[in-house]
Amino acid sequence: MSPISAESLLPSPAAALEAITAAALLDHIRVLSADEFGGRAPGSAGEELSVRYITEQFQRLGLQPGNPDGTYIQEVPLASITGSPALSLSVGGQPLDLSYPDDFVAATARLVPEVNVVDSEIVFVGYGVVAPEYGWDDYKDVDVRGKTILMLVGDPAVPDPADPAKLDETMFKGRTMTYYGRWTYKYEIAAEKGAAAAILIHETGPAGYPYSVVRTSWAREIFEVDSPDKNLGAVPVRAWMNGERAEELLAQCGQKFDLLKQAAVRQDFRPVALGATATFRLRNALRSFRSSNVLARLEGSDPSRRGELVIYSAHWDHLGRKTEGDEEWIYRGAIDNASGVGALIELARAFTTLAEPPRCSVLFLAPTAEESGLLGARYYAAHPLYPLVKTLADINIDGINPWGKTRDIENISAGNTTLDELFETLAAAQGRVVIPATQPEKGYIYRADHFEFFKEGVPCLYPNGGKEVLGRAPGYGKLKSDEYTAQHYHQPSDRIDPTWDLAGAVQDTQLLFEVGYQIANGAHVPVWKPGGEFKTKRDEAVRKFTPLP
Repeated sequence: MSPISAESLLPSPAAALEAITAAALLDHIRVLSADEFGGRAPGSAGEELSVRYITEQFQRLGLQPGNPDGTYIQEVPLASITGSPALSLSVGGQPLDLSYPDDFVAATARLVPEVNVVDSEIVFVGYGVVAPEYGWDDYKDVDVRGKTILMLVGDPAVPDPADPAKLDETMFKGRTMTYYGRWTYKYEIAAEKGAAAAILIHETGPAGYPYSVVRTSWAREIFEVDSPDKNLGAVPVRAWMNGERAEELLAQCGQKFDLLKQAAVRQDFRPVALGATATFRLRNALRSFRSSNVLARLEGSDPSRRGELVIYSAHWDHLGRKTEGDEEWIYRGAIDNASGVGALIELARAFTTLAEPPRCSVLFLAPTAEESGLLGARYYAAHPLYPLVKTLADINIDGINPWGKTRDIENISAGNTTLDELFETLAAAQGRVVIPATQPEKGYIYRADHFEFFKEGVPCLYPNGGKEVLGRAPGYGKLKSDEYTAQHYHQPSDRIDPTWDLAGAVQDTQLLFEVGYQIANGAHVPVWKPGGEFKTKRDEAVRKFTPLP
């Protein structure tokens, strides 16, 4: 695609950019990550406080209700599941004891009081992928109905025939994860194949996070959309196993983990029956409730264009509280994602300072239950309040950069739409460069709310803070980012840090304002690039769209 010239874009509205401040961002983060909000779990008192706070901020800015019914809320039917899982494995009649949640976690999306899977044969299915476009089928003709499938996380790591030290770029995008590598896909294909249970072997590298994140994310109250069929189409048991314990299981089965991994990267791989069985017993306490996507709208100034809109999104929820014995922890989620909501509110403030609204409308959306599988965004995408085919872009914020101004900024969504070129041009005006995803193998593109819009064909921008921090030693930004992931991501320690420098967060938020401002004023309408992952979905939606009379 050709670059977008700065001369083709509208001048930057200085007053709007100056309205975004570090002090305001910090104030929002301080409120939303306060102990009083209890970690902002859906269906809790923390949800009520969060929804009220965000709504009041939108109202004070004079924004219209985002729901056409005249409210700032889109109700999302959710159910909470608090499970008590037990797992027993047997290898040749010998038991292998596993401790929950240190060795494994297990849950179900099915809204039923109990799930029992008894003496289910365990079959190793490699990466558990069926990808016809790559000539790949890990299941071959093996029937896994009623069985427990054990699989690797990530995409098949197919080596380059010319250089085995590298990955084959023609297979599963090489180092860049495809959706086949995402855990959500693996549970989806398990359900399609009729498996009774699906166990993912955790490895920190391919997963993108340590097992401690799996433990805190799954060994708690979890949430699902409360669908009319109670999600009975889902695989009965979704589980993860600590990598070390998985290796121990395989060894007892007479298998070597490394050799199985080597076999799994070949197209001729066939499932391996392990001669072991699994018995899962899940007891579930269920609670149905109505959660809230919070939304506000700035009406476009052009009557012929105000039916089109740009969405800014940032999820408000986090992991809530956790109690073990006499101890209680609050997962405050200061960076994830009180900071993103703060940026969302400040973007709204910037747009309301404009002398005239942009030609197209702007929707500010704070979805619920992102931490439970992008549920709020998924619900909006399935029940859009405004046609997705008229949604020009979604700009998603999931955490902001607290380490200071950077020379660069990361575009995790790069390579799909012409938002790339717009982002690059506007970043250059800040004296910065845009870099592609620095860890594409971890599949961050599939792990945030924008993905629910993306797979419906809406062009999306999902940025991440830069790594080259001005005035700091080389590698400082990456060091801080890695430290956050390893020590604070989805942990009680994700709280306000007095060493933060939010000048970089302001810089990034201003850049995101510029992107939406240009799109909403018609200076650039994003389109999919040839080969973009969901281009055909957009093309089909445009072809079928019939405007309302």
